[in-house]
Amino acid sequence: MRIATFNVENLDENMSPSLEQRFPILRPQLLRLNADILCLQEIHGQEREGQPRGLWALQALIEGTPYQGYNLSATETTADQAYDKRNLVILSRYPILETRQVRNEYVDELVYRRVTASPREHEAKEVRWERPVLYAKIGHPQGPLHVFNIHLKSRGPSAVPGQREGWGFRSVSGWAEGYFISSMKRVGQALELRLMIDALFDNEPEAKIMVCGDFNAEPGEVPVEAIAGRVENTGNAALGHRQLVPCSLSIPSGSRYTLLHEGQGNLLDHVMISRSLLTYYQAAEIHNEVLHDESIAFASDLKYPESDHAPFVAQFSL
Repeated sequence: MRIATFNVENLDENMSPSLEQRFPILRPQLLRLNADILCLQEIHGQEREGQPRGLWALQALIEGTPYQGYNLSATETTADQAYDKRNLVILSRYPILETRQVRNEYVDELVYRRVTASPREHEAKEVRWERPVLYAKIGHPQGPLHVFNIHLKSRGPSAVPGQREGWGFRSVSGWAEGYFISSMKRVGQALELRLMIDALFDNEPEAKIMVCGDFNAEPGEVPVEAIAGRVENTGNAALGHRQLVPCSLSIPSGSRYTLLHEGQGNLLDHVMISRSLLTYYQAAEIHNEVLHDESIAFASDLKYPESDHAPFVAQFSL
């Protein structure tokens, strides 16, 4: 069995490069993954007259591939339609027995007063993260798999009233506060996911858990450590069975990156598994051979039909 995660970067119609330009690049990447379970991020929704907003661009991308016949779970608005931007999707060869999305259910909205806002804020306001966690319980012949697909808040600064000036900020302090707020959101999402994982372990101590997605954080950073729950951090060996193991540890350090920024490889996309899955774990791959540097001076993402993230796949003897 192979499980993969891939941030395909803003999959949508009426963009440049067009879908016609992107599909010849993206389809071979998806086929190479040969995934039985595929977690996708940044799948945008499209409008069709007389129908709810749907994932029409994704359906066109996977048409004619094995993924076309897979079971699908995706994030939805309260109106039971796809979000306009950045949906999470799980495609599974196996039946999806249960699915749900969670946002600010285990962790309440944070409350914070912006100190650099203009006009000045006199009362604290809610800070809510933009994207939920997508969970699916998958019916595998050897027992259920619990799959979490996540896309944590980006490293880019959040908006601070009165501090934006075009694409830039009016002050360094305003930028720093926006960056701080994004960090709060990212860590808050990670905490909520860890609470979901612990609740699952409470009911099923030997649960087979897989966490996949774009963490927008590297090993050693708070979101990754919070989700992994290493004994080295908790200081409690009795909690070792609740630890998640990063599959990236099997990949040589020189190839252990999913995004290039200013010539530096960053491991922002992860597959983590419960210790109960280590028995079956065989290998991991990051398909980053032709990954472009998303920060090259004067370059634009519009020039690249491929994603700025590399796909990550893990293989199991299940």
